[in-house]
Amino acid sequence: MSTTMLHTPPLMPDLLVHALSRYDDRPAVFVDGETITYRGYREAISTWSQVYRAVGLGPGDGISVLSRNKPEVLFATGASMMTGCRGTPLHPLGSADDHAYVLENAEIDTLVFDPALSEHVAEVAKRAPRLRRLLSLGPSDLGEDLIALAAQYTPGPLEPPKVDSGSLSSMSFTGGTTGRPKGVLSTYRGGAELTRIQMAEWQWPDDIRFLIAAPLSHAAAAFTIPVLLRGGSFVVLPGFTPGGWLAAVEEHKITATMIVPAMLYAILDHPDLATTDTSSLDTVFYGASAASPARLQQAIDRFGPVFFQFYGQNEAPMTITVLRKEEHTPDRLATCGRPVPWVRAALLDENCEPVPRGEAGEICVQGPLVMAGYHKLPEQTEEAFRGGWLHTGDVAREDDDGYWTIVDRTKDMIVSGGFNVFPREVEDVLTTHPDVSAAAVIGVPDEKWGEAVKAVVVPRPGAEIDVAALIALVREAKGPIHAPKSVDIAESLPLTPVGKSDKKALRAKYWAGSDRRVN
Repeated sequence: MSTTMLHTPPLMPDLLVHALSRYDDRPAVFVDGETITYRGYREAISTWSQVYRAVGLGPGDGISVLSRNKPEVLFATGASMMTGCRGTPLHPLGSADDHAYVLENAEIDTLVFDPALSEHVAEVAKRAPRLRRLLSLGPSDLGEDLIALAAQYTPGPLEPPKVDSGSLSSMSFTGGTTGRPKGVLSTYRGGAELTRIQMAEWQWPDDIRFLIAAPLSHAAAAFTIPVLLRGGSFVVLPGFTPGGWLAAVEEHKITATMIVPAMLYAILDHPDLATTDTSSLDTVFYGASAASPARLQQAIDRFGPVFFQFYGQNEAPMTITVLRKEEHTPDRLATCGRPVPWVRAALLDENCEPVPRGEAGEICVQGPLVMAGYHKLPEQTEEAFRGGWLHTGDVAREDDDGYWTIVDRTKDMIVSGGFNVFPREVEDVLTTHPDVSAAAVIGVPDEKWGEAVKAVVVPRPGAEIDVAALIALVREAKGPIHAPKSVDIAESLPLTPVGKSDKKALRAKYWAGSDRRVN
C-alpha cells in the first residue's frame, strides 16, 4: 500500500480544484468582453489539461505563456497546474532577447502564445533553440491551435497531479536590476505556503470583486487562488492606465485590487480622480517596491483606510511582512509592517547575528516560503543561504513596536566620502515636496567623494521644480551628507516589468565608460 500522499498537504493544484468545484453559475472572471463562470473555468481547464497530456506534457515539464490579457491565459495556466508542469512567467512587454534568455535558461520546451504576438514569438523561437512545441491561443501560422485542439475533448472532473511537495512548481526570474536575471526555483510546498499566508493574514472584503490591471501571464496569477477560494470574481483590464483603472473601479464597483506604488502615483495625479466614485473599494493591496509615505498619506486621505502592504521578493514571495489597513498611521507609513507568524524572519549583521533594535540589519528569512535555490547557480545559492538563512539583500531597522522600516537594498547603498547613504531615506524626503510626483536617488562617480548623491525627480503635472529648494529640503531633514549634489528632472523613471524602480538602468548613463560600479 502506497503512503506517498498520506502526509502531503493540499498543494496549489488541489486548492484550485477545490475553489472551482464549489460554485457553478457564479461569475468568476470578466475579461476581454467575456464573462466566465466557475463551471466554465473548470471545464475549460479540464479540456485544456487533456490536450496537454495528449501532446506529452506532464510533471516537471517546462512551459511558459506569452500573451496579452485574455481568458485563454487562465485556462493555459490552470492546465499547467493540473498536469504538474513547471511554469515560467513571461511579461508580454519583454524584448525578444529577454524572452529567449529566460526560455533557454529555464529549459522551457513548450510556449503557449497569443497569435497577436506571432511575429515576436517567431523571433524568440529563433533565439531559443530548445523550444520544441508552440501552442497558439487561436489560429496562427506558428505551431498548433490550442483552442481548436481543446474543442475536441469532453470536460471531465479536474484531477490534480500526484506531485511531491518538494518538487519544482515554477521557475521565475529576478528583475535583473543588479545583473543578469537569475532563475528562482519554487516548490509546490512554497506555493501552498504563500496561499496559506494570504488566506490567514491578508484582509479581504466579504464580497470580492478584484480588479487586475497587471499581466495575467505574469505577477497577477498570485491572486487567483485566494480570490477563488473566497468565492470572489475578477475584472481583468487589457493593461494599466490610470483613467482606465478609475473607470473600472466605478463601473464594476470594485472592492479589492493590487497596485504598485508607480501605479498609485499615476492614479493620484490623474484629473479623473476628483470625479470618480471609488467608494466601493474596501482593500487595496500594494507592494513590489517602497511607497513614498507622503504620497501614501495622500492616497489614504482620498480613498480612506483601505491600504494593505505586503513585502517579499521572488526568493520568498509577497508575505514576509505585512502592514495591515488599521496600521497605516502617519508614523508607520514608511514601514513595511511586521513579520507574519508563518515565517522566521530576523535582522542580521554580516556575521548572521541579530542586530540591536533600532540598528540596520539585513532582512533574513527561514521557512517553507523560501525558494529551493537559484537555477544552475550553486555559488549564488550558497551565498544567498549563508548561515542557514535566506539573505534578501534588503536592509531594515526595527522600532520598539516591532515594525520594520526598509532603508534600502544593500546593493543600492551609496558610499560618499566614507559615509553610507541609503537612497530610500532621501527619496522619502524628496517626495514630501508638493511639486514632486516621484523620485529616485543613485550614486554617481565623483573624484572627491568617490560617489556623489544624485536625485532624479518627476514633477507633478503643471509643476516646475526648484532644484535648490529640493537640495535644501534634504539638507534640513537629513543633513549635508544625504543632500543631493545634483538633481535631474525627468518625465518618468525607468521601471522593471513588475513596477520597481530600475536603478540599474538609471545608473547606466552616469557610469558609462567606468570599469567599476563603485568608486
